[in-house]
Amino acid sequence: MTLGNNAPAGRFVTLGQEEIEQLPNHVRYWHLKPGLVQDTNLLFVRAHFPPGQAHQFHHHPHMEEIIFILKGRGEEWLEKEKRILGPGDSIYIPAGMVHATYNIGEETLEFLAILTPAKSAQPDTVDVSAEEPWRSLRPWP
Repeated sequence: MTLGNNAPAGRFVTLGQEEIEQLPNHVRYWHLKPGLVQDTNLLFVRAHFPPGQAHQFHHHPHMEEIIFILKGRGEEWLEKEKRILGPGDSIYIPAGMVHATYNIGEETLEFLAILTPAKSAQPDTVDVSAEEPWRSLRPWP
């Protein structure tokens, strides 16, 4: 069913129907975000990070996040704690908590991320990778 702004109220997304966002170090495949459906307070994205790529230390001031690893091995940071996660592993990140994802494997790191609320105060992501203590915890080229 489609409502007023031409975005559907609900949405099936089959492989290949995602909205693709190509970034310098990874690709995002958006399944759900405002504008793709009538009204949502969720963001749902599948991300691909090639070997050696990362989403360096950052936080989402007003959004919670769950990351679920589908394929590959990720070095996940939650503040100053580091864990290596693989397929089937997940991490919950409260709003405002600094975190990072590094692909440490030889294959593409693929994961799902769910963030909420999608409609939140700006900025939605704050990069802190050049600030201490984050830049010293995990130096990056």
